[in-house]
Amino acid sequence: MIQLEQPLNHQTKLTPLLKNKSTFRGLFIAIFIISVWLISLVFLILVDISKLNFWICILIPWQAFLYTGLFITSHDAMHGLVFPQNSKINHLIGRLSLSLYALLPYQKLLTKHWLHHRNPASQIDPDFHDGKHKSFWAWYCNFMINYWSWGQMIAITLSYQFANRILHIPHENLILFWVFPSLLSSLQLFYFGTFIPHSEPIRGYVQPHCAQTIDCPTWLSFITCYHFGYHKEHHEYPHVPWWQLPGIHKKIK
Repeated sequence: MIQLEQPLNHQTKLTPLLKNKSTFRGLFIAIFIISVWLISLVFLILVDISKLNFWICILIPWQAFLYTGLFITSHDAMHGLVFPQNSKINHLIGRLSLSLYALLPYQKLLTKHWLHHRNPASQIDPDFHDGKHKSFWAWYCNFMINYWSWGQMIAITLSYQFANRILHIPHENLILFWVFPSLLSSLQLFYFGTFIPHSEPIRGYVQPHCAQTIDCPTWLSFITCYHFGYHKEHHEYPHVPWWQLPGIHKKIK
């Protein structure tokens, strides 16, 4: 059973590491996601794609879904929820997940993410649009520019060249199962975790969280973005891990 605590309001001091009663479950889930992603990636970049036929259409979104799981894992680590008993292990898992996802700098995203929680849908919210470019693609591009760097792009390019030229992994496999799924995942995360939840409603934002929930069945919420669509619940209860958000959603619905 999930015990609801009082939701955080705009006057509550948010801390990146909060206690959670799930003991080792968050750590096991994180390790499971990372392991499945790694096993799947190794298999897919080494497989003869000429034998996959129509399975490619299924395996690409599958790998994208696993990439999204990596980011959600790092996101939970930023909230101190992967392994609350040990902050070093918790943030180590977060750094590992984010590095595997796209060589993103964990500390930079950690700082920006809590800035987002403290100032949602504002000018100082790093995830919010600039006030002019509110459409999906314009907001997405602005969002990506805010988090990507030339150093990261160079590192990814070198990693790609190493995998292709030194490890002799075919271009087709790398593009279909490494590059393309990560890009699809970024679109998935942005759409279900930022664009829909933080777009301004017709009646205006509801303070202090300025977040909306995508009201859908639990199974669909999981498939779309690991329950990230239950975004209002996440902002109200940032100390609750992603896999417990459906319980919160049902209790406050």
